[in-house]
Amino acid sequence: MISEVIDKSNEKTDEDTLSLKSNKTPTNSSVKKKMKSLKDSFRDAMKKIQLSPGTTEPKADANGNDVASPPVLSPSDSTKRGVSSRRSLPFSTKSRHPPLESVSSEEKNEEKLEETWEEVVHEEVEETYTLPELPHTPLSVMQINNLIEKDLLEDAHLNLLALRQEFQQEQERCGDNSPMELTKKEKDLSLLYGNLRNKLKALVRDSNSLPSRNKELLLTVARIIQEEEKRAEEPGALGGSWMESWKEAVGEAVQGKVESVPLEQRQQNSSWLAVHLGLLGKAILEDLQNVKRVLRSSYPPSFNIFSTYVKSYHRVVGQHLKSLKEEVTELKDLYHLLDWIINKYNSEKIMGSPSLEPLMKNENTALQLDEDFLKQLKEKYCCRVSEDLRYSLDKVTELEYDSVWKNSETPTKEEDFLDSPLHMDIWTNVKGIVRNSQKIDAQLEKRVISSCLEELKQFPKRFEMEFRNHCSALRPQPLWTLYNITYINSFTALQQHMDEYQDVCPNEVEGFRKEVKWLIVRLVQDPEDQFKEDVAPYLQRMMTRKWLINDGDFDQLYSRTKLLSEHYAMMRPPHVQESANRLHYYVVKEYIGQLMTNSYSCRNRKHEKAAAKIHQQWGKLGELFENMKSTHEWLYPVGDELSDIIGQKNKRDIKDHLEPLVEHYPDFSRKHLVAVLTFRGLLRGREYRLILQRLAELKKNLGSVGGDKSRILFDNMQVAVRTDCLSILPFSCLDVLLPHN
Repeated sequence: MISEVIDKSNEKTDEDTLSLKSNKTPTNSSVKKKMKSLKDSFRDAMKKIQLSPGTTEPKADANGNDVASPPVLSPSDSTKRGVSSRRSLPFSTKSRHPPLESVSSEEKNEEKLEETWEEVVHEEVEETYTLPELPHTPLSVMQINNLIEKDLLEDAHLNLLALRQEFQQEQERCGDNSPMELTKKEKDLSLLYGNLRNKLKALVRDSNSLPSRNKELLLTVARIIQEEEKRAEEPGALGGSWMESWKEAVGEAVQGKVESVPLEQRQQNSSWLAVHLGLLGKAILEDLQNVKRVLRSSYPPSFNIFSTYVKSYHRVVGQHLKSLKEEVTELKDLYHLLDWIINKYNSEKIMGSPSLEPLMKNENTALQLDEDFLKQLKEKYCCRVSEDLRYSLDKVTELEYDSVWKNSETPTKEEDFLDSPLHMDIWTNVKGIVRNSQKIDAQLEKRVISSCLEELKQFPKRFEMEFRNHCSALRPQPLWTLYNITYINSFTALQQHMDEYQDVCPNEVEGFRKEVKWLIVRLVQDPEDQFKEDVAPYLQRMMTRKWLINDGDFDQLYSRTKLLSEHYAMMRPPHVQESANRLHYYVVKEYIGQLMTNSYSCRNRKHEKAAAKIHQQWGKLGELFENMKSTHEWLYPVGDELSDIIGQKNKRDIKDHLEPLVEHYPDFSRKHLVAVLTFRGLLRGREYRLILQRLAELKKNLGSVGGDKSRILFDNMQVAVRTDCLSILPFSCLDVLLPHN
C-alpha cells in the first residue's frame, strides 16, 4: 500500500516536471495543494495498513470513543520497529525534562508518518528544472523590490530576468553608444540583484532556525542560484558567485548558531567551559540532524547541503575554539578543551552520531584548526600540569607540618612500619593527572609523565629543607630518628610508585630515583651519626679496669643499640637490611677496636676474667644482631675467637688458637696480635715471640691459598703503637742476653 502511494507521488512529480517543461509556472499555493493531497493519501494508506490482517480493530469505551491498542507484531517486525524507534529518538541530554505524558498509538503513528513523509518528499527533489515563461512586460523596479521584501522570490526573479532581458536587447541595439537611460537601468538591475542576493542569504541564514517559515522558499532559492550561475557570463549579471554567496550564508548561519550557545563567565561558574562545550556539541548535532531531516529536501543534490554545513561547522568551531584558548588557563578547562577537540567532536556524541548516517560516511570529521594549535594547547597543558603539581607538593609539605611537625606528633604505623600518607597523596595526584591525559592521547600522556617526573625531581630537596628547618631541634630525641625512618619509608614507596613509568620515561625516572636515593642516604645517616655520638663515651671505656669491674658502660651501649634496632625494625625493605648491617659492622669494629688501644693490660690472671666477660657480652650483642637479621654472618665469630686467645691459661697454647682467627679475618696482622697479647698481659718473652712467629707462618700459608679479601675489619681499626722497644726485637738478638750466656 505504501509503495502504491509512493508510486503515485512519483507520477505526480513527473506531471509537475512535464508542466514545468511546458512553461507552466507552478505557484507556491499549487505546490502546497499537491503536497497536502499526497500527504493525505499517505496517511490514509498508513491507517489501512494498521487495520490489515494481523492487527486488531480499535475497541470502544463506554462512551463509544476509540481506545488505542497496540498492534500485534511478529518477533521480527517488533525487532525492526524497535531499531527504527531507537534511531528516530533525539539525542538525550542530562537536563531534567517535565513528566512525560502518555502518547496514544494514533499520535505515535502520526509522528512516524511525518518522518516517512519527509523521506518521500526528499526523494522528489530533482537536480534539473525548466525555467517558467518570463513576463512579456516586467514590473517596475519598485514593484520588483516589493516582491523581494515580501519573500515572493519566484515572481520577483522572473520579473528581474525579464528586466535584464530588456536591458540586454537595448544594449545590443545601442552598441557602444549607451544612453543615460540604459546606464540607469543597469544600476537598477545591480541594485535589485543585490537586494535579491541579500534576501536569499537572509533566508539561508535563518533556514535551519525557522524551517517551518522558509521550507517552501528554499527550493525557490536553490533554483534562483542555479539559474544565476548559468547566466553569470551574460550582461547584467551581479559580480561574484551566487553559489559562493550561498555557502557564505550557510557559514554565517553556523556562526550565529555557535555564537548563540550560552557561555558563562569563569567567575560565575567554575565549570563554565565544560558546560559550554557540552551545549555546543548538542547544538551542532541538533542542527545537523535538522539539515538531514528537513533542509536536505529543499535543495538539489548538487548543493551538497549537508556536506556544506559540516564543513562550515569544522571551520567556524575551529575559529571559536581558537578564541577560547586564550581564556582557558586552569588545568581542568584545558583538559575539557583538548578532550572535546580530540575525542568528543568526532565521537558518537557529535559528528559520529548514528543519527547522521549514512551522510557522514564520506565526510571528514576533524575540526579545521591551525597547524600548531593542538601543539600549543598541549604545551600549555603540560606547563599547567607542572605548576599545579608544584603547588600540590608544597601543600603536602604544609599538611605534614600542620598534622605532625607542629605539635611533635608521633608518626603513624601501617603494617608495623612507620608511614606518612604523603607518598599516597602525591601518587594519587600524579596518577589522576596521567590517567586524564591518557584519555586524550598517548603522546600527551608521555609528555605529562615527563613533566610530572621533572617536577617531582625537585621535591626531595625542598621537602628535606622544610623538614630540617622545623624538626632539627628535636635531635637527639628518639622522635627525630622516628621522623627520619618515616620519610625513608615514604620516599621509598613514592619511588616505587614512579618506577611504573620506567618504560615510558626511563631518563626522567632515573633522575627522580637519584634524588630520592641521596635524600634517603642523608635521612639514614642522621640516626647513625646520632647513635655514634651517643655511644662514643661508653665505647671508650671498654677494655679498661672500670669495664672489668663494672657493666654500666656496656649496658648503655647495649640498650642504645637495642633501641636503634627497634627503630630500624619499623623501616621498610630494602633499607632496613642495609641499616642493620651497617650498625652490626660499626658496633663490632668499635667494640673489638678497644682491644687495640693498649688502654689496659691484664695482670695476675685477670685475663681469664676479661675473656669470660668478652664472651658473655659478645653473646648478647650477637643475639641482638641476629634478631635484626643482619646478613654479616662473618662478623659473629671474631669476639669468641679473640676471647679464646685472651683466656688461655697457658700462654704456650695461644699459638694453637690463632688459625681460625687468621682464616676468618685475613686482615688480622702482627700489630693487631701484639695489641691483643698486650691486653692479655703478655708483653715479651720466648712464648711471645713464638706466637708472633706462628702468626707469620699462618699468614704466609694463607697468602698462598688465598682468602676472602673483601671482608675488611681489622684494617679499619686504629692500633696504638707500643713504646717498649724490647718487645719488638728479634729472638736471636734477645737470646744473647739470657743468663746462661
